[in-house]
Amino acid sequence: MGSKIPYPKPKIRPNINIQRLLAVLPLFISAGLLVVFTGLPTFAVIESNFIFPYPHPLPPTLAQWDDQTNSGDYFSQVEKTQVGYLVWSQFPIKIYLEKPQISNNQQAQLWFSSVLTTVQEWGDYVPLVVVEQPDIADIIILRKAPPLQFSRDGNFPRARSAQASYETYTKNNILFHRFTILLSPSQTGVFLQAAVRHELGHALGIWGHSDLPTDALYFSQVRNPPPISPRDVNTLKRVYEQPTNLGWSLNK
Repeated sequence: MGSKIPYPKPKIRPNINIQRLLAVLPLFISAGLLVVFTGLPTFAVIESNFIFPYPHPLPPTLAQWDDQTNSGDYFSQVEKTQVGYLVWSQFPIKIYLEKPQISNNQQAQLWFSSVLTTVQEWGDYVPLVVVEQPDIADIIILRKAPPLQFSRDGNFPRARSAQASYETYTKNNILFHRFTILLSPSQTGVFLQAAVRHELGHALGIWGHSDLPTDALYFSQVRNPPPISPRDVNTLKRVYEQPTNLGWSLNK
């Protein structure tokens, strides 16, 4: 198991030049470790008619979920954002997965197949559908290396293999969000699957990290990455029981 880097609480600073809600907070896997860099900016602007948060009905798959192992959860580690919890309210959640541009590129095809299979694991708990067009997707997964991130002292750039970020927007006066996940083209095998499992867990609503290495959302990469655990699903279910501004009219 690699060294562990604790998950710090994100900082939010306003950008008064942005007229719509915008929030971006990347989480990274770097050199085999999940890392959150506190120097990264997060922007948020709260409009004067900002809505009061309400919960949405649970999706059927989560409503029916019953943990027979009584494993508990790590909901206390999940961050509540400026717009409330990152809950999806329209199902199935639409996911776009970038396809290889060269059909005979075996490495790219294996990467695509591995990511697609891992995405489908979360479909057992939240309704998902893979779409062909990125412009209609709620979550976009790209085969692209995240940009380098400098160390906290600003001197040493760190390579990263995965990044998840989100932004909020309004359509027909309703507040929505979308996620973008970047996955390194060079990542392979179980570690690619672990990265997908982890980052998609963030995108589905678990905006925080577990403190147990047996969970997919554990804050550090481990030698033998675990599957989605009952604690992961318990935490996701609790997130979906929380109030949010997402999915509601600004004038309600």
